[in-house]
Amino acid sequence: MPLHPSSPPHKSGPGEDLTLEKASDPRKRLFIGLILGASVLLSLFLVILWVIPYIGLKNIHAFAPIVLAVALLALISMIMWSSIGLVLNILLGRSFPLSSRFRGITIKLFLPLMTLLGRFFNIPKDDIRLSFIKVNNELVASERGRFQPHEILLLLPHCLQNSRCPRRLTYDIKHCKRCGECPIDGLLGLSEKYGIKIAIATGGTIARRIVVQNKPKLIIAVACDRDLSSGIQDTYPIPVYGVLNQRPFGPCLDTLVDLPNIESALERFLAAPAKS
Repeated sequence: MPLHPSSPPHKSGPGEDLTLEKASDPRKRLFIGLILGASVLLSLFLVILWVIPYIGLKNIHAFAPIVLAVALLALISMIMWSSIGLVLNILLGRSFPLSSRFRGITIKLFLPLMTLLGRFFNIPKDDIRLSFIKVNNELVASERGRFQPHEILLLLPHCLQNSRCPRRLTYDIKHCKRCGECPIDGLLGLSEKYGIKIAIATGGTIARRIVVQNKPKLIIAVACDRDLSSGIQDTYPIPVYGVLNQRPFGPCLDTLVDLPNIESALERFLAAPAKS
C-alpha cells in the first residue's frame, strides 16, 4: 500500500477523521452523485458502441446486431445493478446479496470513472478521495465479519514519528523509546492492549512487503487521503479501513492521529474473546 512522502497536502483539521459516526454526509452525497453519473455515462458509451457499428454488423450476419445488443444490455444491467446496489448499501448501511463485490467494483471500475467525471466538473481530487475513503470504510464495516487479533495489521506512515527522533523504527517499531513525544507510544500501547500486529512503512515498496510478510485479513491504515485511496486500491482484495492523519506542520512532518479513532475501529472489527 503506497504511503507517498511527496503527497500534496490535504488540510486536515485537528479533529478530522473518517470514522462512520463522524464523517460528514456531504461526502456520501458526492460519492453517490459521482457513481450514478459514471454509471449513466458508461451505459451511454455502451449504447453508442452498439449503434455505430449496427449497419456494418448486418453485413456480417443478420443476427450479429442482436447478439451484440444482448451482450451490451447485459453489461449495462450489471453496471446499473452494481451502482444501485452500492448506493443502497451506502444509504442503508447493510449488505445485500453479492454486495461483497461492490467494494471491488468501486475500486476497480467506478473510482477511475468518478475521478474523470470530477475533473470535468472541476471537483477537487481531495474531495473525491475523501468521499471514496469514507464509503470504503462503510463497505468494509458492513461486509466483513470479526477478526482475531493476529489477523489485523495496524499500518502507519513514518511521518507519525517525531522528526527529531534518532531511532529507526521502519524495520522494527519496538525500537521506540516510548518517550511520548509522538503518537507511536500510544499506538504501541493499543497494539499491546489488543494483541494486533503493528508496523511502520516509509513507502509503497516497504508497505507491500509488510503486507506480504504479515498476511493480514484486515488492515487499519493511517495516512493522508491520497495515500489511503491508493493503498486501498493496491491491497485489494484485502480490506483496508482508513483513518486520516492530522498535519499541523504540513505533509509528512510530525503528523498526528486521534488514538480514540483507532481504538474505535479495533473494537468494531475484533472478535469477542472466547468465554472460558
